[in-house]
Amino acid sequence: METTLPPDEFDSRFFNRELSWLEFNARVLALAEDADLPLLERVKFAAIFAGNLDEFFQIRVAGLQEQVEAGVTKRSPDGSTPEEVLAAIRERSQELGLAVADLVATELIPSLEKERIRVIRSFEGLEPSDLTFVDQEFSERIFPVLTPLSVDPSHPFPYISSLSLNLAAIVRDPMTGGRRFARVKVPPLLPRFIELPGGDRFVPVEVIIAANLDRLFPGMEIVSHHAFRVTRDADVEVEEDEAEDLLEAIQSVLRRRRRGASPVRLEVDETMSPEVLGLLRRELDIREDEVFVTPGLIDLTALWALVGLDRPELKDEPWIPVTKPRLLSGDGAPDLFEVLRTGDVLVHHPYDSFSTSVEAFVEQAADDPTVLAIKQTLYRTSTQESRILRALIRAAELGKQVVALVELKARFDEEANISYALELEQAGVHVVYGVAGLKTHAKISLVVRRETDGVHRYGHVGTGNYNPVTARLYEDLGLLTADPEVGADLTDLFNVLTGYSRQHAYRRLLVAPHELRPRLLELVRGQARPGGRIVLKLNSLVDPEMIDGLYEASSAGADIDLIVRGICCLRPEIPGLSERIRVRSLVGRFLEHSRIFRFGERDDAVFYIGSADLMQRNLDRRVEALVPVTSPPLTARLDEILDIVLHDDTLAWTLGPDGTWTKVPTERGLDAQQRLQEIAVERARSELP
Repeated sequence: METTLPPDEFDSRFFNRELSWLEFNARVLALAEDADLPLLERVKFAAIFAGNLDEFFQIRVAGLQEQVEAGVTKRSPDGSTPEEVLAAIRERSQELGLAVADLVATELIPSLEKERIRVIRSFEGLEPSDLTFVDQEFSERIFPVLTPLSVDPSHPFPYISSLSLNLAAIVRDPMTGGRRFARVKVPPLLPRFIELPGGDRFVPVEVIIAANLDRLFPGMEIVSHHAFRVTRDADVEVEEDEAEDLLEAIQSVLRRRRRGASPVRLEVDETMSPEVLGLLRRELDIREDEVFVTPGLIDLTALWALVGLDRPELKDEPWIPVTKPRLLSGDGAPDLFEVLRTGDVLVHHPYDSFSTSVEAFVEQAADDPTVLAIKQTLYRTSTQESRILRALIRAAELGKQVVALVELKARFDEEANISYALELEQAGVHVVYGVAGLKTHAKISLVVRRETDGVHRYGHVGTGNYNPVTARLYEDLGLLTADPEVGADLTDLFNVLTGYSRQHAYRRLLVAPHELRPRLLELVRGQARPGGRIVLKLNSLVDPEMIDGLYEASSAGADIDLIVRGICCLRPEIPGLSERIRVRSLVGRFLEHSRIFRFGERDDAVFYIGSADLMQRNLDRRVEALVPVTSPPLTARLDEILDIVLHDDTLAWTLGPDGTWTKVPTERGLDAQQRLQEIAVERARSELP
């Protein structure tokens, strides 16, 4: 059925990807603004908002800027040119940046002060003993690591590293009257806040440095000083086809990133004079609309230091993940392989424990003498001691065949992944880096075990990384299974990743980049009829072909609910196009990260979970894997999760056809994440072995 947009109401059937992401970050900011949340949780969301925006400028804005500089005028699916998108991004980012700065300065910091957490930005009113302490801190810990850099004919303008905090000072020579610009970098090895005696007062380190600039420039008059920060392009591509050694190529990329690329944003404090701002703009080659004037603290990711304070009464009540009853045993840890032979296990993190499920699965495989091989993908693992990493090393030392696919191109985790790869190799693990030209984003694990009736395979397919830290913060799903066909598929997929293979078709798994897109489109079109039903839970919905497929299904009579945490380029509820499509987003304590695909109603519904979002990169440029969930108790569990999320009226937002996100009015007071915590506890109590 052919459909069209109302002629004068909308320019396009798609929203712009970048602007949609900014609205997601606005929903994060709304949590920082929510006075009903514990105070340090609000501070945390302000820090998350700031960190999100930093990465957005480093990657997405930098990419658009490169397109503009290259003269690219091709329009994105929503009809915008790169230059138009950049202008809209800068305008909206300025609005959001001022909003978060105002929130921190006028609400969060005063509220912290009422709770005896004081951020002091002026030495006025400090006791002499405090001033003595600050002076000693500067002399002993700060001064020795500072390097003032002046700018004059013999000293060129210094390189300003990305995201570093700096002070721009104007100094005057009292003998000659000459004025010079100088830059002082705040070393990242210093804590951003210096704690005063008593433990409840904190001074930003740049305030202490600014108060002591005369000691850095003795004999000179300090005319003015201003904080500033530069954001640079961090999206350095790897030419894999030309690289003889991918590990060496990634290390080279990291060196280039540290040296930095073009600036894409300049943040300055509101006191900066036109003289200093003009000098910075000229030396950094920054346009006027790339300057972000910030009242208050620059770099609000510094607020993480306050979030880390031991003040439990100002935070959410701690959540301790529950061990699934099937993974419990009265006399110690159960035999997980025996458990899986009786049926699949679906784990839902952080409600279900990652430690007693996924980590225990890999650890038991490492220690089991009948296990022959373990194969594992690692995309982003923990910077802390990783039990899975240790288990893989132990398994290799015990003589098992151990393969780890380490994705070196996982952005901002490249350095950590190189370190893990080298450590695994030294222990005898076979380390591979995936398929040239593709990122391996699939979350899969395979265990091969010799048993009395032959060799059996056990697997895990998940939606999240094998990372115990994010498993407590991100909402994710995983399927542990002894299904022979899934095991055979995982074997074939690992062979594709480690060797030479053109295999595209699998028995049960849907694998990108070859089979996933056409099969998902087939499933969508299979519901394109009156009575058809589609429910998708995703992080991002961007791909035009998939969106058009959903439009066609809606126009044909299918009822569609989309739960999209972040970017959504689909316009819902447009007559004749998407009137039967509803879009909502949940933003809360846990980051909604799982992907659930449901096609059909009741007993005929088909369910998949896995690593892929509906974006071109996931469908065409990554190795992704979705696994079907077929066991009735487990599909009922997925239905329960979707039903709770679709009825949430505490964390949920809905998307309108004009692109406006609106908070769902709270009537029943259903908080999906809180309800899923309650269900995990109830289930554990009722199903104890």
